[in-house]
Amino acid sequence: MSRHFAFLRGINLGKRQIKMADLKTCLSGIGLRDIRTIVASGNVGFETDDDSNLQARMEAVIAKTFGFQVGVVLRSESEIATMLANAPFGQLDPQADLTRHVMLFDTPLPAGLALNDRPGHTEVVRIDVREIYLAGYRQPNGRYTEGMDDLGKQIEQQLGKGRLMTARNWNTIEKALK
Repeated sequence: MSRHFAFLRGINLGKRQIKMADLKTCLSGIGLRDIRTIVASGNVGFETDDDSNLQARMEAVIAKTFGFQVGVVLRSESEIATMLANAPFGQLDPQADLTRHVMLFDTPLPAGLALNDRPGHTEVVRIDVREIYLAGYRQPNGRYTEGMDDLGKQIEQQLGKGRLMTARNWNTIEKALK
């Protein structure tokens, strides 16, 4: 038995609404157990005895149940623990007015991926094998994450369309193992 976390891309936007209780019921139908949602926005922790084709099985049952496709990015409990232990935001000024985010990819990023950040606006803090860590600084208009769209476009230009990615506030990742 192993514990995993699923981060669903593009739910609870517009007409693509899924109630977390319904999502839990849906996923229990493919044998997942001890299902817990994290921050009611498509973040799910669960246990399973069968890791085979887990991403495909989850995407298929969600599409069948709710009538639309949802991308699923998976991480094991040990991968989440490693992300937290590596403290990717440890070098940031703790007094800075910023938000911390992570882009999670379902496949490895190419070695040497280089992104142009905007220090003091949107900063690429670190790039790992399947994650990109970002800091979004508060801007005069009060927003923090406007520059993430620019980074998303850079990523798409370098990697091409069709790569599954979803972004989360780092606070969500910190809550996963609690």
